[in-house]
Amino acid sequence: MSIGSFARRSGLTASALRFYADAGLLLPTEVDPVSGYRFYREGQLERAVLLRQLREIGMPLATAKSVLSAGRDDAVRLVDEHVDAVVSGAEAARQQAAVIKAVLATEPTVVIVALSGPVLAAAIEQVLTATIDEPDIAVLGGVRFEADSGAVTVTATDRYRLSTRTLVTADSTAVTWAATVNGDDLRSCLADLRRTPLARIEATEHGFWIRLPDRGDRHCRLLPEPFPDYRSMLDALPAVTTRVEASKAMLLRALEERPADLISMHVTEAAVTVLDNRSGPDTGVHLTARVSGTSIEVWFEMTTLYPAISTAIGADVLLDLRGPAQPATIRSADHGDLITLVMPTKPQAGENTTKPEEKDK
Repeated sequence: MSIGSFARRSGLTASALRFYADAGLLLPTEVDPVSGYRFYREGQLERAVLLRQLREIGMPLATAKSVLSAGRDDAVRLVDEHVDAVVSGAEAARQQAAVIKAVLATEPTVVIVALSGPVLAAAIEQVLTATIDEPDIAVLGGVRFEADSGAVTVTATDRYRLSTRTLVTADSTAVTWAATVNGDDLRSCLADLRRTPLARIEATEHGFWIRLPDRGDRHCRLLPEPFPDYRSMLDALPAVTTRVEASKAMLLRALEERPADLISMHVTEAAVTVLDNRSGPDTGVHLTARVSGTSIEVWFEMTTLYPAISTAIGADVLLDLRGPAQPATIRSADHGDLITLVMPTKPQAGENTTKPEEKDK
């Protein structure tokens, strides 16, 4: 077919086809020696379309040539590597653009607090596990910062889990400030924040600066949507009916041995049995624990429970249970400044709900 027909069917222009021929990526099948007209075959369409698609995602010619000549697995890997590089570059550009716009705006800043970089990074990372990317409710992807005299509290929630941690500052400050900070922006600051002995937080009307000596300043966007009234929710929680103190390492190991989406914690007077909705009751993992209160069985989603346990501080964790349909509180046995609430769930009809002691009845 002529170059014009091939161009229409492949979605490439005639000039692009000439360029790719000169670059050695897509040679015509025949070239008329007198007129110079180029002709292509039907079998070349697939390569032409793939080349067009690779160029549409911004792939350089050299990489596109490697993809076209590679086997399937290597081609997929090269595409993934290109996309990762594009995304990383876009994020770096967005961060730099935010800094440029903040500088151009010349907004006055207010020093909120100075904190240990590693401690602040750990607190942010812990509560970030409770965020979620939900475009319709953007605030659920953010972290609430609340500063008051001598303390800073960071909080996040995805509606099924809530994590909050309070950090006591070395220098008392009279500044009272609260805002919700973009979680992705905070996440991109963590590596440098961990390596900064002392970080200073400054706020503007529309932004949030983390000043990092010797590492440059990082700017984070604020989210305008109202953050959920979590304090009222905490104040309205029912009384705790069962308290469990258990080894964090042993509890995590028990969860890691359950390849299931739902986890049951069956609590008796002296122990906790971890079960799941896919295995039989005789496969439960029994853990020694200090228990006070009534026996209870509560079900959780693995994706909700595991991050709450893994981010707890210290060797032992406290689980405050309020019933099979009420939020459970998870905190460290000896460090209570990180508190995580997790919503329980219930298995579907027909799934394993048999308690360990009932298996022979």
